[in-house]
Amino acid sequence: MEAFLRHMEVSRSASPHTLKAYRTDCVELMEILGRAGIDPMVLDRRGVEAWFSALDSRHDGPATVSRKLSVVRGLYRFWKRRGIVTANPWVGIRGPRKDKRLPDFVPVDELFLLIEAPDTGALLGLRDRAILEVLYAGGFRVSELVGMDVRDVDLRVGQARVTGKGSKERIVPIGSKALDALRAWLDARPSLLRRGLENGALFLNFRGGRLTVRSVGRLIDQAVAKVALLRHVHPHALRHSFATHLLDGGADLRDIQELLGHARLTTTQKYTHVTLARLQAVYDRAHPRAKG
Repeated sequence: MEAFLRHMEVSRSASPHTLKAYRTDCVELMEILGRAGIDPMVLDRRGVEAWFSALDSRHDGPATVSRKLSVVRGLYRFWKRRGIVTANPWVGIRGPRKDKRLPDFVPVDELFLLIEAPDTGALLGLRDRAILEVLYAGGFRVSELVGMDVRDVDLRVGQARVTGKGSKERIVPIGSKALDALRAWLDARPSLLRRGLENGALFLNFRGGRLTVRSVGRLIDQAVAKVALLRHVHPHALRHSFATHLLDGGADLRDIQELLGHARLTTTQKYTHVTLARLQAVYDRAHPRAKG
């Protein structure tokens, strides 16, 4: 199993977060098979059924089961190539059908309220305002945002460099509102640094350490509560909103693909479905003969 994880890290450039999830899925498989008295080295259809049954009893959703299936299938494919097992019992096994959910996004007027919610008269309010502005300005994943260092932002040209999935770097433009918020935060940032200990992280917690993904989720929840939005806004919704609003504004789909760092255009195309769904709703509501 350790050899498989090293393989994923080296050949697939899997991030530490991804490797942690892979390890959890692999260990979980071994525990399920152990409780069923099944040897993972001679896994057959009975073991596959035991694994699916265990996940079903926990009510894991289709997307979760499909992700876990991809990992264990890859594990046995790796083992088979190296002669550790004689067969891959997961070949031909399909995961559950996933519901086609449209990406969540926040309407422009509500998003502006959300971004402007932090109290910029306070130190952490300056930080939170800059975080929300930058997340929306660049369409970044939260993991990309918290991984950014001060040196990754060029305030002069209005660009930020981030490392995305597969350790791929990309440079994304960020607008004037985000740049203004960043300048205000960077002026105040030194007061959070411990004396004699420089931290290169762009966004710091109140102890002077690098901010975490979970902390960003909490500050978004606080902003939602402050402006009383009648919707749950998860951190990724700002990325979805970035793409949807660009598409609505006439941006080319391939340009949006580059900005988001998607490897495949089909991943970006889901935002066209969001726009079409909105157009359909407007049509149904407004056209005199849309309804029977």
